Amino acid sequence: MIALVCFGFCHSQKLVAQADPKTYLQEIQIELQKEWPGNRTINLVFHGHSVPSGYFKTPVVNTLDAYPYQLLAELKKVYPYAVINIINTAIGGENAESGSKRFEQDVLIHKPDVLFIDYALNDRGIGLERARVAWESMIKRALEKNIKVILMTPSPDQQVNMLEPGNILEMHAAQIRDMAVKYNLGLGDSYDAFRRVVVAGNPLPEYMSQVNHPNQKGHNLIMLEVLRFFK
Repeated sequence: MIALVCFGFCHSQKLVAQADPKTYLQEIQIELQKEWPGNRTINLVFHGHSVPSGYFKTPVVNTLDAYPYQLLAELKKVYPYAVINIINTAIGGENAESGSKRFEQDVLIHKPDVLFIDYALNDRGIGLERARVAWESMIKRALEKNIKVILMTPSPDQQVNMLEPGNILEMHAAQIRDMAVKYNLGLGDSYDAFRRVVVAGNPLPEYMSQVNHPNQKGHNLIMLEVLRFFK
């Protein structure tokens, strides 16, 4: 009887989890390996705020140093025959509620193969509950179209102590991780990547261009979080 109970528990635990980076984009990886004339364009859509937009020290926008284009550079090393579109629908200063309102006209119209959602840094202004409603609305509409989704936890704001338990960014990160588990989605855990370097004793300003925008080195941390889904 005990063995049966354990099996049931373990089985349910296995089913409810974040998507495995090694297998989640397996079909996309196959498409990326195809050569002309059997290949097709792969659309990677980044929906969010100023960080995926490429804002460094406002108003400067360093598009090619931002994590979407760092990802493109790395993918071309792995998939030299692939045609990859980086489509950036992010708007600086926007939160998830605004992003959800324009989701059909600005995101789904591009027919994403992979969709990245990155709003948590700005969602502090609307709170956890409203943010979750907006994120889940976008998630559900993407899944209805069989789009692969990778949720991004927040990158830092230097006014928030990442080592303080229960800080506001950590709470948003935890909520995003929970949604990744609930819907079995990919997770780009930017927050954890930055927290690890801080815990290791590295000064956070070395990874930031201003108080709330990463520099090239910081964007590289974010890029590495999502690159693992493609290799």
